[in-house]
Formats: sequence, structure tokens, C-alpha cells
Amino acid sequence: MNNLCYNNFVMNISDAKRIVFKFGTNVLRNEEKEISLSRIYSFIEEISKLQKKGKEIIIVTSGAVGLGSKQLGVDSSESLSVKQACAAVGQCQLMNIYEDGFNKYSINTAQILLTEDDFSNRIKYLSLSNVLNTLLDMKVIPIINQNDTVSTVELEEAGNPLYGVSFSDNDKLSALVASKLDADLLIILSDIDGLYDDNPKENPNAKLIYEVKEVTEKIEKYAHSASKGGRGGMKTKLEAAKVVTHSGGFVVIANGKSPQIIKRLFEGEKLGTKFYPVEQLSQKRRWIAYATNITGQLVVNDGAKNAIMKNNKSLLAKGVIQVNGSFSRGDVISVLDENKKEFARGIANYSSSDCKKILGEHSDNIYDLLGYKNYDAVITKDNIAFV
Repeated sequence: MNNLCYNNFVMNISDAKRIVFKFGTNVLRNEEKEISLSRIYSFIEEISKLQKKGKEIIIVTSGAVGLGSKQLGVDSSESLSVKQACAAVGQCQLMNIYEDGFNKYSINTAQILLTEDDFSNRIKYLSLSNVLNTLLDMKVIPIINQNDTVSTVELEEAGNPLYGVSFSDNDKLSALVASKLDADLLIILSDIDGLYDDNPKENPNAKLIYEVKEVTEKIEKYAHSASKGGRGGMKTKLEAAKVVTHSGGFVVIANGKSPQIIKRLFEGEKLGTKFYPVEQLSQKRRWIAYATNITGQLVVNDGAKNAIMKNNKSLLAKGVIQVNGSFSRGDVISVLDENKKEFARGIANYSSSDCKKILGEHSDNIYDLLGYKNYDAVITKDNIAFV
């Protein structure tokens, strides 16, 4: 569990026991788009010192596609297959660098490549946790990346607007890993100093926000588009911060190009933007809210929304006014209000075709309409998570 002290929003990250580092593509490359060995080895040196102090370290790294495209001399945006080929070549190069660097400090590493299915499938999700915890117990540093070579979801946006993937970039992936492992701290190192109240690349008067107590809609409006060469941007970093803070952890977004950034952060220097924990969800609700793919939607009336949010009630068929997408019993689906804004997610007790048949009906009528009745509710309250 989380070991950091959280009192009046005072944060001493040097107390963190379990730490996830996320390195963005632009941090790992120099201005010529080539691998910045000096910077990576600097990260490795500082992380090695932290591990020798008893810290448990997990690394989520980008860079495979970029390194592969440079190695092959091709434009990775040409096609999906070219991008996948670049990932395959670049991943070998990337892992060799980490392995060689940590070997110099007598630290073992392990490569773990993940796809969205490793999170959306509950059994795989639980198995992943066991593997990572075992590696940490053995003093091994897991080096995690998206498996871009075999997964297309992370490399191109899904065409179906009703379908939501658990992650489409390494910012969200790092957050899911931190959440699942109950990490105390997620440090996202990018090519920007932190969260600003405006885009600093366009507005020289933009101010850095040093502390965020909660990722609200106002905070989310500060996000801007992805930096060139990466897939994330501040929007995905704020999404990551939301996942981790709702899991009881802290998040720091800082500039990985700043000299000795890791050392300075752990010495308490005021750098980057720090996000503090809020309401902590259970592991099951974290999976429902953040870790699994979304296959459909239910639109509910205001009465049902109030019953769910204010009175902790289950979602009944009577409160459903629209069914979108195709989903099966047991799938995780979005719950939207009358303005079509998502406010919750939950595990469906009935398929989309059955939901359409009982839409707006009283629970007593379910058996007559379907010929069977497993539940009174379309989504049981214990299987609902707010987002």
C-alpha cells in the first residue's frame, strides 16, 4: 500500500517505496532524433541508486517506434505495418540499452510487452499483477512497453466511437501499472516542465502549476495536444494522473531533459507538477473504471443517475432510455446521462439485445420479456464505478 505521507498536501517523495517511472519518446532522443545515451544512462544511474536504497522500481518506456524508424531510415507514419515493423526493430535496441546500463550496476531487468487485452481480460489482469510483484520481490526492474508489433489498437484510433480501449499510449499504461501495483508514486518524465495554465509553446506568459489537489474539469481544460514525435501530450498525462490519484498514489510530471532531474526531485527541489491522491477506489472498481475496454453504452434518465450517484443504487432497466453498441453479459459498458456525458462504468448483467427488450421496463417484467431473469438490475451497484 501507499507509504507517502499525505497531510495538508505536503509531499515528500523520498519516502516513496514503490515507484513507477514513465519515459516519453522525446526524452529518450536528442535533437537529431537519435537515442540520447547520456540521458538514458543518467536515468539508469539515479534509478540504480534508488533501488539500492530499498525502493521498488518499475519502468514504463516509450521509444521503440521512434528508434526503429531511425534505424530503418523510414517514416513510421507511412502505414500501420511500417509502424509495427519499426516497433519490432526499435524494441530490441531499446531493451539492449536498458539491460546493458543496469547490468553495470548488477541489477537485473525483465522485458514485459503488453496490449490492451492484458488489462481488459480480468484473469490476465490479475496474473500480470502476480508476475510484476514476483519480479519486484526478486529485486528485478520490469521494463514495460506497449506491444506495438502485434497490437493495432495502441497505434491507431479505434474507428468505433462506442468502443473505448483501456490504454492507447504509455502515459495511461504507466498509470494502470501504478494503480494495479498500488505504487506510491508515478513519475512521468516528458519534454515539458509540467502542467501550465496555457500552452507554453504558444503563450510565453503561461504559468506552471506546481500542485494539483484534484484533476477537475477546470484542470483538464489546461491540457493541449501531443508534442511532435510522441503519442501523448498533456491530455493523456492528466488522464494518467486521474487514474493514479484515484488509486491512492501521487503523480509528478516533470521535464526529463533537465539535468539530474531524478536526483533533484528526490532531494526535494521544487520541480514539475505534483498531483495528490483523492478518493481511493477498490481494485475491482479501478479495473471497471480504467483498466478494461468499453464495448457499449447505456443512456439513463436523471432519476436513475441520481439514484446511482447519490443513493448508491443499482441501475434498473426502468431508468435506461437508450442502448448503444453491441455488448454481452459480463462486458464493461459506459453509463451516460441525458446529456450523453459519461459519469460511470459498470459490468452488464444483460446483453445489449436483451437491454433493448427491457429498456424502460419494471424489473418485475424482465422474465416475461426475456424468458429468464438473472438479476433485477441491469448493472448491480457493487459493479459500478464513477469516472
